[in-house]
Order: sequence, then C-alpha cells, then structure tokens
Amino acid sequence: MDFSTGPATAADYRWIRDPGSVFRRLLEHGYTLTLVRGPVTAGALAVPGEGGEWALDLRWDVGAEECPPLLDALCAGSRAVSHAQGGGELGQRFSWYEDGRLRTAFAWPTDRSGTTPDALNDVLAEVGFDLTDDDDLVGGFTVGVDPKAALFALTERLTGVRMTEELLARSAHRTGDLAGAPPGM
Repeated sequence: MDFSTGPATAADYRWIRDPGSVFRRLLEHGYTLTLVRGPVTAGALAVPGEGGEWALDLRWDVGAEECPPLLDALCAGSRAVSHAQGGGELGQRFSWYEDGRLRTAFAWPTDRSGTTPDALNDVLAEVGFDLTDDDDLVGGFTVGVDPKAALFALTERLTGVRMTEELLARSAHRTGDLAGAPPGM
C-alpha cells in the first residue's frame, strides 16, 4: 500500500501548539479525532481527502477514548483513522482501520498492535517517529519532534486530509444517517 498522499511531516503541524490554537486547548483537555472515508455521521464535517469525501469527527474528551464505538462497522469496505488523547500529554492512542479491521494501533509507536502492526513503519519514520530501541528516544518519539504533530502528519498521510484551523471554521456540518450502520445504532 502507498501512503504517500503528500509529504506531510510533524513540522507541518507545529501550529497545533500555537497560543490561541483550538488544538492547543484540545491537547490540554483531551480530544478524539476520527476520519472515516465515505459514511457521514450526525455532527461530522464532510472533508475532501484521498479517494473521495471523509467524515471528520472532532470531540473534546477529557477521558479520550481510543476510537469511537463501532468504528470497525463504520469503516467496512473503507478506511478509518483515529487518534485521541486524554488531558495533558499522557493517554494518547492511534488506530488505523481498513475494511473493518484494526490494522495498526499504538499508544507508543514502538509498541504497536493490530493485524499488520508493522505496515506503517516506513511512513511512521517519514513523519517523525523513530522505531528503534534507543535510550536517546522518549517512547519512540524522536527528540525535538512533537509527537502530537507527528500523529497529525501520519493521519494526513493515511487520509489525504490536511487538518487546519480554517478547515474547522469554514466546513459546513452535515447531518444524516450513518451509511451502512448496523441496526440499533
């Protein structure tokens, strides 16, 4: 699989730490960001990305969950990427789903799980993660690289969606039924 939809790296997402940035506040209080290609959920933003339209769901969560419930069902026949963080820098999670299956997940990039935990190794390195067991590294994050910015760059590489504050400000919210959602959802 080719995940080089663009040359995004952690440096492209330094703005998330800028004073006054919406994402800086999210980092302090916790959040869950999820992108699913195809289905549109109530309260989600429709955003263009690789392979068509994606549903963007961004939530303020003090106890951020790894991914929204039933994400595996929502991305059947499609792709989903989610990352979350509790308040502060601890408790972050990343998940990549393909066709309803969790392919790669991690809290620390050196400790991955899923059906293909190593499938993203090349792109992880390109966006700023270091997957070597080196004492100069902090949990798989290269010294001097913002780990949260690297997650945003990884998400862009997997979805083709460039996150900006303007994206959230200008995008119209869509509402509607979940396409292909299981009964009772």
